[in-house]
Amino acid sequence: MRKLLSANFSRLWRDKIFWICMGTMLIYSVVYMLNGCRQATVDMAEYNYSMEEYYFHFAVSIGMFCALFSSLFFGTEYSDGTIRNKIVVGHTKTDVYIASLITTITATLFIMLVWLVGALVAIPTLGVWKMNVSELFLYLLIAVMFVMAFSGICTFICMTVTNKAYIVVISMLLILGLLIFTSMLYSGLSQPETISGVQITLNGMEMSEPSPNPNYVSGAMRKVYDFILDFLPTGQGLRMWQLEIVHPIRMIISSVVITFLTTCCGIFIFKKKNLR
Repeated sequence: MRKLLSANFSRLWRDKIFWICMGTMLIYSVVYMLNGCRQATVDMAEYNYSMEEYYFHFAVSIGMFCALFSSLFFGTEYSDGTIRNKIVVGHTKTDVYIASLITTITATLFIMLVWLVGALVAIPTLGVWKMNVSELFLYLLIAVMFVMAFSGICTFICMTVTNKAYIVVISMLLILGLLIFTSMLYSGLSQPETISGVQITLNGMEMSEPSPNPNYVSGAMRKVYDFILDFLPTGQGLRMWQLEIVHPIRMIISSVVITFLTTCCGIFIFKKKNLR
């Protein structure tokens, strides 16, 4: 295992895709935070902007970076025969899979770290976080855990699909699909219970009496939506971005479950594959 990780990390530090992802995330963080500073400078009198409003935006996009990096990095190993060579020299498929997972987790955490550091550029304007240290630590812990979940999903695809082009397409579309799906669920939960329209009267335009919102999600379905958002890493990312983390323990356990299940299933399928 140590030799596999050493080889993976040696290649990682020289991989162009990894550094492109790092550079892109750094530029993205700086531009996004400076735009937040501009908004805060213009609208500060109307709205009290804070560091938290922007700092956790990476949670929405980190899954796509994970999918892009892992699919290109390990897709190349399949096309070049590197994975087959690792097996030939005596490494077990389980060790190869776990080493790949650890590499993906490490690379994605570095990409996330670049955002966390680059986003500090907003401190002179927005100030430091208003949340206390323990809450900030909790948010970052949840982020680390759903990065592991993203890595588990992406490693599963990378190690069970042999065609590089298919790996890239499947990984990117799956993460994008999950993001769209959880965005729809979040939008449903954000619907107000009642709505008021505008009606024209003799006194001019007036708000009508509140009426039930047909799009409001209630009852058991609301609990299902809420659980799915806390379970899927894309849903956790959306809630972190909106600073709406209510069930942190459930989120952390969900990330552990996803990572564990995808790894177990991935190892099982990978061990059955013929790499010749």
